Amino acid sequence: MRRLLASLLLCLGLPAFAATHSETCHAQVPCELGDRSYHVLEPDGWDGKTPLPVLLHFHGWQRQGTLIVKHGRIAAATRKRGVLLVAPNGARKTWDFWHPGTPDVDFGRSVLKDIKARYPIDETRVYVSGYSWGSNMAWRFVCEDGADVTALLAISGTLDQSEDCGTAPGEVRQVYGLKDTVLEFPYGPGGDTTYPVQLWRERLGCGPEGQEAGDWRITEHDLFTRTTWEDCTEGRVSLDIHPRGHFIPRGWIARQLDQILDLPYSYP
Repeated sequence: MRRLLASLLLCLGLPAFAATHSETCHAQVPCELGDRSYHVLEPDGWDGKTPLPVLLHFHGWQRQGTLIVKHGRIAAATRKRGVLLVAPNGARKTWDFWHPGTPDVDFGRSVLKDIKARYPIDETRVYVSGYSWGSNMAWRFVCEDGADVTALLAISGTLDQSEDCGTAPGEVRQVYGLKDTVLEFPYGPGGDTTYPVQLWRERLGCGPEGQEAGDWRITEHDLFTRTTWEDCTEGRVSLDIHPRGHFIPRGWIARQLDQILDLPYSYP
């Protein structure tokens, strides 16, 4: 049936991709992939043929992709910015990011391969994100399969800064709360607050001193202090610190996508 519908669309001059996703999985209906699954949400107003940037987002502990594709701080950001949101489901609602060679890296790789068979993807705009344990998983993924990842957008979670990463994304953007009591803020020696991105600064060949980019805010309650490393040999790194705890800051993902995609700032 799928092939028949695709052939009909081609005869009518319509994109065959429209047949490969709408009748199978979308939003709350998972895309089955072997014994695993993931969720996908298209951006608003997509014409069905223009190549899409992708945000692969790993959910937090005991969550699933069903939450991500309706999340006001994640899905609302991708829908309005022309980005395809892809949300894998962790086995037993969690992720195995603890060691190199984890099966969840292979799973993430398979999800991206499958989504590229279903949608026209802009290969130059593949972003990986995650929150909490999902952020740890996002780090693990780009540590082992990040060569084709345009940017890592990590929220309240890292790996050990002594990890030996074989690959790295083109850009790293990290946000962390100083009062995080779930995954405690990883202070460096002497209380160094830039330590959460030490691994990537070294991996991307950045200078030891970051540039203070000043304070900025999206809402009245969310104030960030940004440090950037622009003098890297392979990419760039930015770290946003806020004085609060363990959560996805309102508008943070939206602002990162606005900057990366060179769009006008908007909220959400």
